[in-house]
Amino acid sequence: MTKLLKGARIIDPSQNMDAIADLLIEDGKVAAIGEGLSGDEVVDCTGLVLSPGLIDLHVHLREPGQEYKEDIESGTMAAAAGGVTGVVCMPNTVPPIDDPVIVRGILQRAAEVGKARVYPAAAVTRNLQDEGLTDMAALKQAGAVAVTDDAHPLALAGVLRRACEYAQMFKLPVMLHCEDKTLSGEGFMNEGYTSTEIGLKGMPTIAEDIHVSRNCTMSLYTGAHVHMLHVSSAFSVDLIRKAKARGANVTAETCPHYFTLTDEACVGYDTNFKMNPPLRDEASRLAVLEGLLDGTIDAISTDHAPHAKMEKDKEFGYAPFGVVGLETSFAVSYTYLVKTGKMSLMELINKMSTMPARIIGVPGGSLKVGCVADIALFDINQEWTVDPDQFYSKSQNTTFKGWPLTGRAVHTLLGGETVYQLR
Repeated sequence: MTKLLKGARIIDPSQNMDAIADLLIEDGKVAAIGEGLSGDEVVDCTGLVLSPGLIDLHVHLREPGQEYKEDIESGTMAAAAGGVTGVVCMPNTVPPIDDPVIVRGILQRAAEVGKARVYPAAAVTRNLQDEGLTDMAALKQAGAVAVTDDAHPLALAGVLRRACEYAQMFKLPVMLHCEDKTLSGEGFMNEGYTSTEIGLKGMPTIAEDIHVSRNCTMSLYTGAHVHMLHVSSAFSVDLIRKAKARGANVTAETCPHYFTLTDEACVGYDTNFKMNPPLRDEASRLAVLEGLLDGTIDAISTDHAPHAKMEKDKEFGYAPFGVVGLETSFAVSYTYLVKTGKMSLMELINKMSTMPARIIGVPGGSLKVGCVADIALFDINQEWTVDPDQFYSKSQNTTFKGWPLTGRAVHTLLGGETVYQLR
């Protein structure tokens, strides 16, 4: 049984392809791309953009342990609704992903109910305690694609060095949340004019910058692949740019909220604008944008961090950090990067699909013949307004509520099978 996606605008950065053509799927893989192809099942894709499915390097699925916020089924359904066919799930679950048994359990659960491929990122340290290292060899064998302590940044440089040397043996990227907590302390938002004006304790950019500097230096020293999570600071972007110029094996990501919003969004004390790292000032927003455009920042992720409404409906200082993003990431990025002429659609797909696949070394991000048919179809002309009540995610803590956007996933296929169609 073959499936023909007919007449789409096919964009594939891995082949530098941007052309109107047909794509044939057989046995879950791309069988051919060309004109005048035939198949058993034909899907008319006229007027749509067809790309490799997006891959999000930074997602909190909350399973095991916090399924009231999100679980693998709801989180991957939200991903599919955003054109995302692969997610890297963070290890700060309950218990954390620090044991091969938990990795295998996540993969088994994803195979049973998932609407996207789930790639577990395992913990660097046991119980996320910045002390003893996990058994990275066993974790990789179980299916982990990277190691990170995510929101629990490695405070001790000696632990980071051993982690980098160990991870390098198994070609595992070390994903690092860059924050010196002795500097950010008990802050709630970016430290600056706005935090002073509205009376909220701030988190200075140096808390991020000092860890980015250390982590880049450690990559240069050990040769390990270090991936900087959710970059938000202007100086951090410059540090990464210079480290790459010196030959550091460093990659970096940022999120849509860091190139579209500033800390002024916190003026109304809306906790949906509370995340870590926090929204920065305009200079940092522009620097993050520049880093995306010049290649310093390799990928766009979401740091999809769902929280229950009762948790976010608190005073700013008491609400948890984090926002959701899987269902809006493409549309926000397309609206503010491509539609404005700052970036081509090819470049956007590269940062949301092809480069993320390369960073973690998984199949995907390509439509070459023989590749798995993980595919997203987008209507880049569709205008819509973000309504969290319509989300597939269990949580609604988005920064983009009510935003008018252009561009939307309308059909997502995983291994050639439909997992999402716009309702």
